[in-house]
Amino acid sequence: MDTESVHFHGKGSKDRRVRFGPRTARAVSRYLRARAKHKAADLPDLWLAERGIRPLAPNGIKIMLKRRGLEAGLVKLHAHRWRHTFAHEWKRAGGDTGDLMLLLGWTSQELPRCYGASAAAERAQETHQRIGVGDHV
Repeated sequence: MDTESVHFHGKGSKDRRVRFGPRTARAVSRYLRARAKHKAADLPDLWLAERGIRPLAPNGIKIMLKRRGLEAGLVKLHAHRWRHTFAHEWKRAGGDTGDLMLLLGWTSQELPRCYGASAAAERAQETHQRIGVGDHV
C-alpha cells in the first residue's frame, strides 16, 4: 500500500509490478479492513469467492464480470476490454510502446498493435487534428 503498487505473477510465469492510484489504494484498504473481519479471514488468499467461504478461482473474476455486466445490461464484458482501453489511452497520451509492453507483460511487438488497433483510427484523427498537417495550404 505504501508504494501504491501490486506485484503480479501472471500468465506464462511472468512477474511484474503495476502501479495503482490513490482511489484504488483507498478501495483496497477498505477491502482489507473488511476482509480482516470476515468469517474466512484465516484463508491465505486475498480474494474470496461469491459466498466468501473459499478462495476466488482463477476464472472467478471472469465469471464475476460476466454476471455483473449482465446485471448492468452489458453484454460481452470481459477483463481484456480494460487491457484494450488501457493500451488505447496509453497511446493516446503519447506513452512509449516499450513501456506499455513492460507494464502489461507483453514480449511480442504484435500485442501493442493488436490491443491498440480497436481505437487506432480515433487516435489517428486526433493526432491529425492536433498537428494540423494540410490545414495551412
